[in-house]
Amino acid sequence: MGSKSAGSAKEKLIDEEQEILQAVVLADSWNRRFRPLTTNKPRCLLPICNAPLLDWTFESLALAGVQEVFVLCRSHSGQVKKAIRDSKWSKPGSGMKIVPIMTAKETFSPGDAMRDIYTRGLVTSDFILVSGDLISNIQVDEVVKAHKERRKTNKDAIMTIVVKEAAVGHRTRSMGESAVFVVDSQTSECLHYEPVFGHPRKKMVSIPREVLASHKDVEVRYDLIDCSIDVCSVEVPSLFQDNFDYLDIRRDFVHGILTSDLLMKNIHLHIAKDGYAARVQDTRSYESISKDILSRWTFPLVPDDNYPGGTRYDYTRGNRYLPKGNSAVLARTCNIGPNTLIGAHAQVGDNAEVTASVIGPNCIIGVNSIIENSYIFEGTVIGADCRITRSIIGAHATVKDGSVVERGSLIGDKVTIGPKANLKPFNRLSVAWKESLDHSPAGTEDGAIEADDDGGDQTLDEEEDEDSDFEDIEAIQDSLDRSQLGPNSNAIIWPNTPPEDEDDDEDNPENYRNQRFMRLAEDVAVEHDYDSETSDSEENVGVSARGGAAGQASAVASDPDKEFRFEVVQSLERAFAEGHSLDNAAVELKTLRMASNVPLSRVKEAVIGTLVDKIPLLEEGGAAQRKEVHTIIARWGQLLNRLGGQDPVETITLLQQHSVSSARLSLFGQVLAALYQHDIVEEDDIQGWHALSTSRGDHLGPGVEKDDTRKTWLVGAQLITQLAEQDSSDDESDDDESEEDAKTGPSGPPESESEEETDDDDPPSKPVGVEKSGITTGEESSEEESE
Repeated sequence: MGSKSAGSAKEKLIDEEQEILQAVVLADSWNRRFRPLTTNKPRCLLPICNAPLLDWTFESLALAGVQEVFVLCRSHSGQVKKAIRDSKWSKPGSGMKIVPIMTAKETFSPGDAMRDIYTRGLVTSDFILVSGDLISNIQVDEVVKAHKERRKTNKDAIMTIVVKEAAVGHRTRSMGESAVFVVDSQTSECLHYEPVFGHPRKKMVSIPREVLASHKDVEVRYDLIDCSIDVCSVEVPSLFQDNFDYLDIRRDFVHGILTSDLLMKNIHLHIAKDGYAARVQDTRSYESISKDILSRWTFPLVPDDNYPGGTRYDYTRGNRYLPKGNSAVLARTCNIGPNTLIGAHAQVGDNAEVTASVIGPNCIIGVNSIIENSYIFEGTVIGADCRITRSIIGAHATVKDGSVVERGSLIGDKVTIGPKANLKPFNRLSVAWKESLDHSPAGTEDGAIEADDDGGDQTLDEEEDEDSDFEDIEAIQDSLDRSQLGPNSNAIIWPNTPPEDEDDDEDNPENYRNQRFMRLAEDVAVEHDYDSETSDSEENVGVSARGGAAGQASAVASDPDKEFRFEVVQSLERAFAEGHSLDNAAVELKTLRMASNVPLSRVKEAVIGTLVDKIPLLEEGGAAQRKEVHTIIARWGQLLNRLGGQDPVETITLLQQHSVSSARLSLFGQVLAALYQHDIVEEDDIQGWHALSTSRGDHLGPGVEKDDTRKTWLVGAQLITQLAEQDSSDDESDDDESEEDAKTGPSGPPESESEEETDDDDPPSKPVGVEKSGITTGEESSEEESE
């Protein structure tokens, strides 16, 4: 009996080792957030950093050790199949088998797709479920192992959701669609899930009483990014089959499982401590993830390493990516700024500037044109003297000379605007419906869309829906301002108002009011500043003309000081957004300093400038302004001391120089007082700085800079006077107390009681008055004094 039992266990172990790791990719998005870019193309085939999203997803799964992938698609299934057939994954020896599956035409939600998986019997063991717009370098195979180990002792543990910690302002965290997770601290079991949308703003979360009663230690987490990576047991599709009201995986399935008294199933969380994972869910996240790729947060999934596209890139300083083989034609006087990728065979004309942008292959950027924080797809032509800001322009479009494309604009494939077009923010343009059909992406070599076994690239229902939408849009063109398109435009304007027949369901993330939280470049109340890459302090680099190693090498020739300042700003912005500790932020800055071989003063200069610039300027000033100053300095001021080599006098000097040279002159006194309050500088340090001739501006010639330097020096004098008066007042108070003690004598309190009252290791507090009168309006007082 014993040997038979041992043999059975051994066979089971061998079966587990031979079990292949499967993944299911849901290629459809089931929403219209990218229209009109997706009218003739599925979202999963949109390029991000010049490679299709679906290929990034395949690379992510390959990194996780996946061996077999089922790609479920309904919309544009012919294009998806062709993309898979043409990809490197279809070649022998790729190491991963990919099987495209066209779902039934009744598949209108992720829940329908899961029911289709069950009907077809696709999965035979635990599998990974992801979307076709995922970019990740997380080792999901380790999560699968943990999931299987848990299942050995708990057969009801049917799903593990992968999440990552991130502050609310993190740029890859969706502002329109997030969630609150209630988790058992000991077991990581998810006890409650509640979706949170940008609109309506949720002010409280209702946690079932039984959750708190039955679990001793729970955590309520609103600091998690849902990576949309799920490790599922083989029975998950059957649960969708049994519950036809499960449409959305999170809002319906997860919520339903956690609240069901009958199913008695468990869902767990895996909080990934390392790695990167995010979904391109909307145009805002498209921008954020593009920047993360260019900033190398996704390593090794970067353009110069595990890049899923066909082009190979050279990585140069400042996160610039140029195609190998010198195939791009770059004018000698053009400027290629940081965080920029230039596609193969692209051309950039004289005096053109491209910053924090992605330029597709075969694009042409005309002379004197400026491209900032924008994404231009393959074969698009930008004329001379154009300006494009925080927008996405589709493939083979034309922007004629002198045109301006304002932030948040989406321009579809084959659209022509201009000359001298002047698009308003958040414009969406496409060609007319019939013209879009003529230009639909080719599915076969002869230009015809490849027909699927079940009929056509799009279902009849889809074509009718698209046709109806276009008819409605084309019917209102006369009522819209078409003059902004220029005289030679073939575009139609998509309205930025909700359709009259739209159901304003506040429980639906596709609610029109919630959509603005997901739009590229939209300014909303909880907006986080994502544009540190394009601050005034960043530096653009001249790139020499075509051909030759010398030509490409000059792409990295830059002003080292400006380059270093830009990288410090980037590092600090990440620390602000992700809530890094002071120690971690300091380590990153020290590493950056060693890599760049710059003196410590350069680091401090950049840190002080970034901290001061982060303080918002308030018109009302006063207490509200002091509160803003305190918030920043209290949280981040000690970073200056964590950098090592403390020199408080130098700190004050650098603060003065930045205040004089920026729009933050009025904050000098308040910031200096805050540095004193938080023990970053001492009274002697302020006096030492004040005694320097440079602090008075003696080395400067007559002009505004000398006048402003003098103002800050007078504010410093005012602070020194206040501190001296405070010290004098404290001394007098101490003398009075001593005299009172002498008079009291033995009748005073018992010695033990006195010690008890004064038993405090904390140092004496800073003078309270320093932060108040005289400092907030110090510049005004100093002006009167100088007069």
